[in-house]
Amino acid sequence: QVQLVESGGGSVQPGGSLRLSCAASGFIFSSKIMVWYRQAPGKEREFVALITSPGGTNYADSVKGRFTISRDNAKNMVYLQMNSLKPEDTAVYNCKIYDLAFWGQGTQVTVSS
Repeated sequence: QVQLVESGGGSVQPGGSLRLSCAASGFIFSSKIMVWYRQAPGKEREFVALITSPGGTNYADSVKGRFTISRDNAKNMVYLQMNSLKPEDTAVYNCKIYDLAFWGQGTQVTVSS
């Protein structure tokens, strides 16, 4: 069955960096568009970034220039490098297969001084 396991979250100060990882299994990873979403407390879930199978990327305006999505098709992994973090980046981050309504448990990112 499909599994998506996010990790790498934590608490950092503004301006800091984190690298999120998503381990995928149970499907043909290399053929799928993968997406990172986030949900802040009291807010709706929002799109963060996506990456196509060959590596094309797209970002939300709010993270463009600060976040970088990448993937390793040999390891069935997708990553989100987050730099210059801001308090408004605080959220639970999930990775997702673009065309499948399945969510992992997510990983909490907290940016606070």
